[in-house]
Amino acid sequence: MIGKLSSVMSRVLFLVAFLLAGLAVWEKLLNAFGFTMLRGYAPSRLLEYAAVAVLFVIALQLREMKELQKPRL
Repeated sequence: MIGKLSSVMSRVLFLVAFLLAGLAVWEKLLNAFGFTMLRGYAPSRLLEYAAVAVLFVIALQLREMKELQKPRL
């Protein structure tokens, strides 16, 4: 059950990171033309959040790989 939960969380976090990175690029393009979508968050801050989410995805994937390599008794 924990394995399935971590797999789902990994996929959700990867999707969130991808969306945040896309939103950061879109916001940066809008800022270049003088517009904004998100007043409270700079594009660099959104990229930082995306990087943190990807870091957690990597950690979850490494944990899953470690669990798969354990010999089962």
